[in-house]
Amino acid sequence: MAQDPTDRRVVVTGPPRRTGRLNGYRPRTEIDEQTTLGHTYVRSLIRSQLRAALTVFGVLVLLVGPLPLVFTSMNDSTNLEWLVLGFCVYPPLVLLARWYVRRADRNERDFVRLVEDR
Repeated sequence: MAQDPTDRRVVVTGPPRRTGRLNGYRPRTEIDEQTTLGHTYVRSLIRSQLRAALTVFGVLVLLVGPLPLVFTSMNDSTNLEWLVLGFCVYPPLVLLARWYVRRADRNERDFVRLVEDR
């Protein structure tokens, strides 16, 4: 039985196209309409920002917290106290602040990329 050339199946292949979400679904509409999924998206952003803030707070407590105990254990070393408080504490604080700002910006960029579907 010969096949008619018009009945032959043809498979068309090509690079995958980005069609977006199904049925025009976008995370932004979920957030705007305050659905459960939109709430989950926002909660994930808040959790990532909170995680970064708690990390910075923990490092800050470990860095600055023991200083009063160290200063009380030393006898009459006011010059060392001023040196540590005036010069040795600030560089780690600046580095910690830079890390936090970069992390917060990265979290927000990731969130926008998720919401904008890029």
